[in-house]
Amino acid sequence: MTFTDRAEAGRTLAKSLDYLREARPLVLGLPRGGVPVAAQVASELGTDLDIVLVRKLGVPWQPELAMGAISEDGGRVLNPDVVHHARISRITLEDIEVQERIELERRSRVLRADGRRIAIDGRTVVIVDDGVATGATAIAACALARAEGARWIVVAVPIGPPEVVRRLGAVADEVVCLVSPADMGGVGAAYDDFHQLADREVTDLLDEHRTIRGKLDRPNSDS
Repeated sequence: MTFTDRAEAGRTLAKSLDYLREARPLVLGLPRGGVPVAAQVASELGTDLDIVLVRKLGVPWQPELAMGAISEDGGRVLNPDVVHHARISRITLEDIEVQERIELERRSRVLRADGRRIAIDGRTVVIVDDGVATGATAIAACALARAEGARWIVVAVPIGPPEVVRRLGAVADEVVCLVSPADMGGVGAAYDDFHQLADREVTDLLDEHRTIRGKLDRPNSDS
């Protein structure tokens, strides 16, 4: 299965999540690429949208390969197999984490300029990305949601390899993955349009969704 773009992937993913509609879940997109997917899911389910900030810890000479991830609450998860096979030293790992913490703080300032964040405690949470390769960032997001009191955690992605889907199943209550090829290459291979999103695209999607939700939740002045 190939998706035209992330928006189409989100609409398709939402069909597999319709059973959650009555639970009014909080949909959390992983910036940047997961947000257009999450925005469509939240729109189709008629529910809240927010972001969860995590950063991949990439192998220095292969940045797209995650050896771990960090989250905005200070959490860190590692992929021991990648760390071992890539022979990553403790000093190298710490240096990369420092760099990614700086970027995480920058994204928090830019993407949460108004400081608003929807509370997770007690809610069903759907963590959405545009795909998973190692699952490190999704696992970090699950850990954050669990620590903040999520009642039920669902990881929902358009594509991911079988072994990663199984790994996610150990930390999430449910995993929904539309396509799980055993010979999966990069996530981008599943999309015709897989452009790198700018921060502004993410904030525009969040603002647009808040505006629409605000209008729907506002009492009818004629009633």
